[in-house]
Amino acid sequence: MIETTLKGNTPDIAEENIQKLKTIFPEVFTENKVDFEKLQQVLGDYVEDSNERYNFTWNGKGRALRLSQTPSLGTLRPCKEESKDWDTTQNLYIEGDNLEVLKLLQKSYHGKVKVIYIDPPYNTGNEFVYPDDFRDSLENYKKLTGQVDSEGNRITTNTESSGRYHTDWLNMMYPRLRLARNLLTDDGIIFISIDDNEAENLKKICNEVFGEDNFIAQFVWIKKKKGSHLSKTTRSMTEYILCYSKFIEGIELYGEDAYSDKQQPLAKRTNSVKQLTFPKNIVKTTLGDGVYNANKYGEGTSALIFKKDIIVSNGIVNTEIVVDGPFVWTQSKLDEELMNGTIANLSSKFGFNVLRSDQSEKIKRPSTLIDNKVNVGTNEDAYNETIELFGQAGIMSFPKPLSLIKFLVNTITYFDKDSMVLDFFSGSATTAHAVMQLNAEDGGNRKFIMVQLPEPTDEKSEAYKAGYMNICEIGKERIRRAGEKIKEEKGLEAQNLDIGFKVLKLDTSNIRKWQPDYDNLEQSLLDYIDNYVEGRTEMDVVYEIMLKYGL
Repeated sequence: MIETTLKGNTPDIAEENIQKLKTIFPEVFTENKVDFEKLQQVLGDYVEDSNERYNFTWNGKGRALRLSQTPSLGTLRPCKEESKDWDTTQNLYIEGDNLEVLKLLQKSYHGKVKVIYIDPPYNTGNEFVYPDDFRDSLENYKKLTGQVDSEGNRITTNTESSGRYHTDWLNMMYPRLRLARNLLTDDGIIFISIDDNEAENLKKICNEVFGEDNFIAQFVWIKKKKGSHLSKTTRSMTEYILCYSKFIEGIELYGEDAYSDKQQPLAKRTNSVKQLTFPKNIVKTTLGDGVYNANKYGEGTSALIFKKDIIVSNGIVNTEIVVDGPFVWTQSKLDEELMNGTIANLSSKFGFNVLRSDQSEKIKRPSTLIDNKVNVGTNEDAYNETIELFGQAGIMSFPKPLSLIKFLVNTITYFDKDSMVLDFFSGSATTAHAVMQLNAEDGGNRKFIMVQLPEPTDEKSEAYKAGYMNICEIGKERIRRAGEKIKEEKGLEAQNLDIGFKVLKLDTSNIRKWQPDYDNLEQSLLDYIDNYVEGRTEMDVVYEIMLKYGL
């Protein structure tokens, strides 16, 4: 039977609708009030940039919003020959502009990603790759998505204008974060690595996209063991990781087990003196066999006074123990704990400790300071990890340490080891490596989706000399090597570990665009009978259908 409480007023329909609106569009609320101009934009009724009045704005924000709403005209083409374990793997490696890829994932992966980690380009004053520094092989992406005009000029950024130092970066991040939020499960979270240059602006964007109420933490990661001596002001040794949830309700983060096998002292000198009675044959002890007389043991306020002789045999106190001391528990609390399975121990120095029955279920929440105390390494460790995998230095610049990504992913997937992990600035694929490593360690079945622009490597770089023509080649090779290394180290424990990945590549649609010759329309119609792009396969078409219809 469901009980209801009858109230004197009818339901506040307006308030209910506002809450529904807030759930769907958290970004349209400012100080708990609806910004109707913003709502118009989200719903597709655009307004001019000059009329924007939102409290955090920049030149081009309206266009960036529209860019996130513009449908993609592309597709993801399967590349079986570059994949690993194609027929069995559930992991994806996607090559392409992440803005277009995020659009293409909206149907199939809407509300399915548990955790997103990204390490986007930091705004260091140099022009960053996303989305402006494309090469000729990807020029088609820009024209398809409106990032350039017919002359090849960028229309959303203007890096030659010094007044757009932050603007270019904001215009790059804003549409991607909006699309990324849609992919999160209701209890999903996103981690974003950032430095001082854009930390403040990133938080403002995230407050708008995810909602201020869904802010979880700004983690501080110790990235260096020693700071740089080149700076004339301070030695930078930290970076930040912003964390937001899709919906904060029910979010639970794991840090570490709390005293899962650690005994806790039952007496503390600052407590008032109480008398406790322990039943016979209950208390374990490290005292040797024999009779121990009633006496005072210990000094000062920490002393315990045993009221009766006790007899010890085979590590158990066979007699009832009556003792006075500064105990943290009362008699009723002790009785309750013992009944629930808590183990009491008497040490050889006559101190009482307890191992509570539910300690294995207790956890510590993660600290906002991430350093070696939680077994997270530094940039130096990341550098050494790439050397160990590739057998040489210089293959990848500025990777994050494996331990950092493992720590972050585990905070939310510890309770759901069958979840999806997305990284759409995947770089050298550290996140994929971390997911496989975590699965090997705890028996999980996490899946990953890596997205990376195939940015060409510098011809003078060690990566180029080693045969890696672009960053994607490095990422895919890292996953291959890391997976085999994990399986070799874990042996039979990892025999069912998924270390494969399907490679998909961003391309134009498999459906030919209708471009009739009006002087010879009949021939144009005949030509369009076969409306698939020449050279495309049935598998290409199947994957496009699956993406576009969310199958």
